[in-house]
This record gives sequence, C-alpha cells and structure tokens, in this order.
Amino acid sequence: MDAYAEINLAEYIEHTLLNPLASPEAIEQLCDQADRLRFPVVCVYPTHVRQAVGLLHHKDPKVCTVIGFPTGATTSAVKRFEAEDAVEAGAAELDVVINLGWLKAGQTEAVHREIADICAATGQTVKAILETSLLTDAEKKLAAEICLDAGVQYLKTSTGWHGGATVADVKLLCQVGRDRIGVKASGGIRTPEQALALIAAGATRLGTSYGVQLLHQRDRLKEQPIASAPFVDAPSQLA
Repeated sequence: MDAYAEINLAEYIEHTLLNPLASPEAIEQLCDQADRLRFPVVCVYPTHVRQAVGLLHHKDPKVCTVIGFPTGATTSAVKRFEAEDAVEAGAAELDVVINLGWLKAGQTEAVHREIADICAATGQTVKAILETSLLTDAEKKLAAEICLDAGVQYLKTSTGWHGGATVADVKLLCQVGRDRIGVKASGGIRTPEQALALIAAGATRLGTSYGVQLLHQRDRLKEQPIASAPFVDAPSQLA
C-alpha cells in the first residue's frame, strides 16, 4: 500500500502499558521496545514513572502517565497532587481524564479550572482525555473548547475503557482545534489500517498497546518477530 510508504507509523505511537498487573520486567520491555522502534513516548501508570524515566535516561522516548485514570472522578486536589508527583518523578507528559460528571451537569467552569490548574502547576505537556464515546457531539465540542482554553497541548479521545477512537471523533476534535493543538487517538487501535485512517483524519499521536504488532503487520516482519509487551488483551491496555 502506498500509504505504508508515506507514513512512518512509529513516529505517531505512544507505546502504552496500563495494566495493573504490569511488572517491572514488563515496563523494562516496554521501554526497550520504544527505544529500539523509535516510538516517541511510553505511557505507564504513575507508579511506574520513575522506573521508566530511569530506563529511558539519555534516550529519545518521553515518559507519559495518566492522571485521574480511568474515571476522572477524583477531586481536583487529588488530580493536582497526582500530576505534580508524576512530574517530580520525571514524567514529561500527562494524560488527564476530565470530570465527565461536571461536564454533563453543565459545570463548565469547574472543568476548566481543574485542567487549567494542572497545566499551570506542572508546566508539562497535558493531554485532556475527553472519553468521546460517552459524550454527544455538542458535549465533545464543548469539552474540547474548554480544554483548549485551559491550556492543554493535546485533546485525547478515550481511555479505552468505554470504547475507542473513531475517525469521526478525530475529525471533530481537529475541527475544534484548528491546527492549534494536537489530537491523540486512543483506544482499540489494533491494525495498521485503523492507525492510518486515524492519522489521515488528523491524529498526531496514537495511544496503543499494539504498537509492536502494528509495525509487524505493516512490515510483515514474521521472520524476525519482536517480543510484544504482555497483557495486551486487558481492557485497561487500550488507552
């Protein structure tokens, strides 16, 4: 396919391991894969940040972690502490789940204040997770506008717990962002065809635990397989 020659999938992939059973050995494998395959980011739970940072010291992949994951329903004070603690441990990027209950209830100022506070307190790259599968199109646009105004650098579609990224949602977020912000498509990305479609729709990052498999499928590297990270079938791996 011509698309495979034109797009370097590896440059888009945030190599993700968000399984509560992940061992230190699994994190080490994840970081090794990201370094060897030139993924720009690894995404792990906060408890694994310090290890990942140590493993990737002086290497290109950045370390991302999730805040308020997966519900977004922890208090603003807890989210801020979690974010600041992660940055102190070395995290360069933060994927923050917005408070969906507040959004649904029309408490837009509270949603804005919480995200803006985390952006200001940490000074790091913040990606707002909107959980688009639970929102109407009007709510998606509203959430995107709030987070854009609050200072985030990316809008992220999903946690992977309630459905995944769609081409339609990526296009909608890109429309709201108007090239002023990145869009991270996340959840259920398991084939190169899905990945390429999301990139064509405007996604600038792909959050997936199937990054190694995507490259295997793309390049047909069956003769020299690269070990994939464990636990890839767990629901929480779909971020």
